Amino acid sequence: MALPPILRDKLRLPVIGSPLFIISYPALTLAQCKAGIVGAFPALNARPESQLDEWLAEITEELACHDAAHPERPAAPFAVNQIVHMSNKRLEHDLTLCVKYKVPIVISSLGAVPEVNAAVHSYGGIVLHDIINNRHAHSAIRKGADGLIAVAAGAGGHAGTLSPFALVQEIREWFDGPLLLAGAIATGGAILAAEAMGADMAYIGSPFIATEEARAADAYKQAIVEGAAGDIVYSNYFTGVHGNYLKSSIVAAGMDPDNLPLADVSKMDFEQAVGGAKAWKDIWGSGQGISAIKAVEPVANLVDRLEAEYRAARARLTL
Repeated sequence: MALPPILRDKLRLPVIGSPLFIISYPALTLAQCKAGIVGAFPALNARPESQLDEWLAEITEELACHDAAHPERPAAPFAVNQIVHMSNKRLEHDLTLCVKYKVPIVISSLGAVPEVNAAVHSYGGIVLHDIINNRHAHSAIRKGADGLIAVAAGAGGHAGTLSPFALVQEIREWFDGPLLLAGAIATGGAILAAEAMGADMAYIGSPFIATEEARAADAYKQAIVEGAAGDIVYSNYFTGVHGNYLKSSIVAAGMDPDNLPLADVSKMDFEQAVGGAKAWKDIWGSGQGISAIKAVEPVANLVDRLEAEYRAARARLTL
């Protein structure tokens, strides 16, 4: 199945910049879109909730101005992430604003709800739902999602444990719609590899933490630059859902990264601080691909590098 135009026509690379909790906000999202990839942010990053209206107005107006000034290289569309879970008391409010501004792409997480999909479809938007296994993938499509984001082993933040090879293969046995892959993708070669496996696009997060436009602490950005796969810890202790975090941030919070207890999933709470440390403010999410990140740089430079690596990887395969 061909990708819908919104995921194809204006993109320089087959990439969505994944919505980063706390870190993604209009400056980062706009920089990603203007660089030619889909920029995204979590609705919950706008605080208080009234700020979401301001952000959506800013982004839609700025992108329209960009396209008017640069018709030869229009911006890519943007996406908003909605946490579809009982702990998110803002979902109805935030979804109403997505409908008001006709957000092109909504990324749903932690729950597949037909009403959310119907609301986005009412104005012509599409819904991509992130999943960590084939069972969740079936559920998401059955409930009306347009596409899937396969969050494989090594992805930053909340992530699964399955190999990307296995996860993409299982999904492609029955689903021919839009499929994105997340998990340690930090180079142009990895983007091409995702396509070779059967995904349509790559879903990239951690490299954008170490950009000038990201709303992350300087120490966090530097930890990404200095880190490698061995510096990542997989735990559900901080939010109730398993995720990947930088070991150095756990140590700085006074905890032993090798002996973290299991959390009670039924008490999942994104606002609660654990042991005085708060995910994602103090405990820093990160994927395993960060050894490819060598410096803090503007988003435009990062996308330039990814494109050059992507083209070089394609060229190597044709030799």
